[in-house]
Amino acid sequence: MSALDTRSPATAAARSLADPPRRRRRLERVNWPLTIILAIASLSVLVPLYVTVAMAFKTSAQAADGNALSLPLPFNPASFVEAWQLTRFPVSFSVSLGVAALTVVATLLLSSFASYAIVRNWHRRFFRWSFVYLLAAMFLPFPVVALPQIKLTAMISLDNPIGVAILHAMFQLSFSVLLYSAFLRSIPIELEESARIDGASTWQIFWRVILPLLGPMNATVGIFAFLASWNDFMMPSLITADPGLQTLPVVQNIFQSQFGTNYNVAFASYLMAMAPTIVVYLFAQRWVISGVTQGAVKS
Repeated sequence: MSALDTRSPATAAARSLADPPRRRRRLERVNWPLTIILAIASLSVLVPLYVTVAMAFKTSAQAADGNALSLPLPFNPASFVEAWQLTRFPVSFSVSLGVAALTVVATLLLSSFASYAIVRNWHRRFFRWSFVYLLAAMFLPFPVVALPQIKLTAMISLDNPIGVAILHAMFQLSFSVLLYSAFLRSIPIELEESARIDGASTWQIFWRVILPLLGPMNATVGIFAFLASWNDFMMPSLITADPGLQTLPVVQNIFQSQFGTNYNVAFASYLMAMAPTIVVYLFAQRWVISGVTQGAVKS
């Protein structure tokens, strides 16, 4: 009889009412090892960022006293004025922004076109091998092909920021196609079939059906392309022939000798160059996470 009582509906209901608080308490337990690891990882990013900001607002004497963690007292914004003049910040910033913008646009268009063609023609050997070829290109670093690229860009008069943007887009193509392909496989083919029944062409299907659905992945690929282009030093320094058209990282390296022991000026220039990437990522990080997670799960 007692066994019957434990299986009765009343007993089951009572246990179901008692279980949620217990489960909630289990979920509320803090995973201390993981929390400590995350705290250390956060400090490894926040401490250098604090040092950069603090050094940028110090005077030359304060910056050279060896105490990088001290607060900037008195507050000195003059370092930014000097860094602005030394690096010709408006010009180099405009060049970097133009190169990054052209890289993002070219990467989004070329990668989405190629990924759509590969995914929807996966049954054909040519497209499968094209995908493998693009993935293999991910393991080819720029220094390996630097000399041929320098000669080719000089021969066709692309040893300028436009040539740098084109090369940035080409080197971003492999990784971007990988992301787009994973995302496109999660889009039901029935959407395209219904549009084709209504008389839409392949071009119309891509622009009116597929492209609006690629919003999260467009943001993800665009941010990765922007960060890679904005922070790149080697390719612009080797490709661009005119020193007056160099990007911010290259200009900072050129004028590094002029900073000398003026660490506050150097850190001010670093902070000005780093600010756009931080702002862009803070505003778009939710789209980055959404694009990666949606591309990893097939519906």
